[in-house]
Formats: sequence, C-alpha cells, structure tokens
Amino acid sequence: MGQLQIFLADDHTMVRTGLRALINSEPDMHVVGEASDGGEALAGVIEAQPDLVVMDIVMPRLGGLEAIPHLLARTSRSRVLVLSVHEEASYPRQAIEAGASGYVLKRSAAAVLIEAIHAIMTHQLYLDPALGKTVITELMRHHGSLTPSLPPLLSEREAVVLRLIAQGYSNKEIAFQLDLSVKTVETYKARALEKLGIGSRVEIVRYALDHGWLNEQQ
Repeated sequence: MGQLQIFLADDHTMVRTGLRALINSEPDMHVVGEASDGGEALAGVIEAQPDLVVMDIVMPRLGGLEAIPHLLARTSRSRVLVLSVHEEASYPRQAIEAGASGYVLKRSAAAVLIEAIHAIMTHQLYLDPALGKTVITELMRHHGSLTPSLPPLLSEREAVVLRLIAQGYSNKEIAFQLDLSVKTVETYKARALEKLGIGSRVEIVRYALDHGWLNEQQ
C-alpha cells in the first residue's frame, strides 16, 4: 500500500508548516497540497484528489463547515478530518453532520492527530478523546427525544456491538466487555453493516442516534 495523500487547509501558515513536518515525518503519509481558505481548498482537493483533507473550521472566504459538503460532492475518495481550536460540542456535531469523519482539537498531542488519520482511513469515526462524550450528548440534544428500538434485521448481539462502536469503543475494547474474541466482534460488526447497508463509523453513529441507542439512561 502506498503513502496516504493528505491535503492541508488552514489559514495560519505556521500551523500548516507544523502539520506538514509532522505528517511528512510519518513513513506512510505525505502532504500533497495546501490551502489558506475554503475556496482554495476546494479547488486544490479537486485537482489533487487526496485520501484525506485536514481542515480548519474558521477560514476566510469559505469556512470549513461550508466547504466540507462541496468538497465531498466533488471527490470520490477524500475523507475530511477537522482540526480546530473550538471545543464547544456544537462544532464537532456540525462537522460530523456536514460529512467529516473526525474532529481533533489543535491543543491535543501530535499523536492524537496521527491516530485520528489512521482511524479515519480504516473507515472509523474519530472524535478527540477530550470531546467524545460531550459530542454524543450534543448529537442527542440536537436530534431531540429518541425512542430506543431494536431493528428486526439485527440480532441482539449484533445490535450491542454496533451500539458500542457508536459510543466510540474499539473492537478490542468491545471484545473485552462482551467476553468475546476480537475476530467474533468483527464478524458481528460485518454482519450488521451488511444487513443495514452501511459502511462507515459516521453512518453507524447516525443510525444509533436515529434508534435511541446513545441515550445515556440505557
């Protein structure tokens, strides 16, 4: 497998310089383009067709939240990771709903960004560890009162596995909680995704919200 092609969009030159040095120091990653605003990012991503776009929210001309849907509509392969100073839960909620696959705080350690990139490129939703629970609460609040339900297509164990995935647990953590092997958890996950016709962690979170699985009282 070749290097991950990554595009940077941030209006601060020093931030892009630091990100470029960090990403290019990873043997499996390479920065293929940069932009200082959403408009430039949109044009640059269409031309470069990167695997991942690391994007700030607040930028001149066209902000990240506005740019994400346009960007995703014009590329068949790129995913978006938002990198922002904003910690209020409404920001990651809006980013996820716009189509982003992850949200990381600029104050977090460099290792968090690298972890987020790897997670997103394996079709997982990544939320900064400092935000996870807060964001889930905000998503619940924004979607209103939800009635828990168990879709008839899924077995009870498949539903439990998907619910834990939506809550941010890894396959290894789920296996430990349910006293299963990691391979068995992966099998339940694969069966559930096939039955539901979904494929990404973002879709799992949205599905969980729609079915009331993330209600903290459960």
